[in-house]
Amino acid sequence: MGEKKAVIFCSASYSIDPKYNDAAREAVRALHRSGWTVVSGGTVKGTMGVIADESVACGGRHIGILPRFMADVLHPGLSEVVWTDTMGARKKEMRKDADVAIALPGGIGTLDEVIETLVLAKLGLFRGRIFALDVDGFYEPFVRLLDHYVETGMLDEGSRAMIRFPKTVERMMEEISK
Repeated sequence: MGEKKAVIFCSASYSIDPKYNDAAREAVRALHRSGWTVVSGGTVKGTMGVIADESVACGGRHIGILPRFMADVLHPGLSEVVWTDTMGARKKEMRKDADVAIALPGGIGTLDEVIETLVLAKLGLFRGRIFALDVDGFYEPFVRLLDHYVETGMLDEGSRAMIRFPKTVERMMEEISK
């Protein structure tokens, strides 16, 4: 069996509640303990930097995907760096060969990444499983929006079921291991 890859979408902000970075550390530790390679945006900024720092501390494999114009925020501890020319190419490369996509609490960039991943899964172009770690109800408004789309016929139930919202890292890892 080949390398198991988990792409993590997350915040680049420094001004978020520390509980979100604590959950990111816990997720990275759990993934590496279970033999997963982590793929992320690869910068030193915000939760991306926390993920990279924790991967280094765990001795886990961590691939960072960055557009060339972000070279100045490259995390120095990455196991591997893949350079792209655009943000769109970055997202595509991040998902490449990923078995699991995980959205941690994040801003509009994270929302863009998880929605695009869900659309690609609906179209059969992303075959991995999708999780949004719902730390302290962070994703509850998104859950309600998706449910509203189902209720109004804008999204079918099968597509809605393609994204899971575990409340804890432990539960997420249980679902990942199924």
